[in-house]
Amino acid sequence: MSYIVVARWVARKEHQSEIERILHEFVPQCLTEPGCRNFVAHQSVERPNEFLLYEHYGEEKDFADHQATSHFKEMVLQRAVPLLESRERVPYRIMT
Repeated sequence: MSYIVVARWVARKEHQSEIERILHEFVPQCLTEPGCRNFVAHQSVERPNEFLLYEHYGEEKDFADHQATSHFKEMVLQRAVPLLESRERVPYRIMT
């Protein structure tokens, strides 16, 4: 089974560069997690302060484990979230 999370972050315009730096540091660490199959950060061409995160995990528990990591707590919850205008997450399952 696969568990997909699509997250949309909108950074406050004055914090766009900091969010870019956080994501450049964060994504490689996520890819080392045992349950993470893929993690890709995208930046909007038309609205550069908007980011789309595509996260692919083996199962829902792997996503829960991801949220419990020290890098998630430090980089997302402590550093990134305070700089965001909005943050949305939608879970999906791959149709076979």
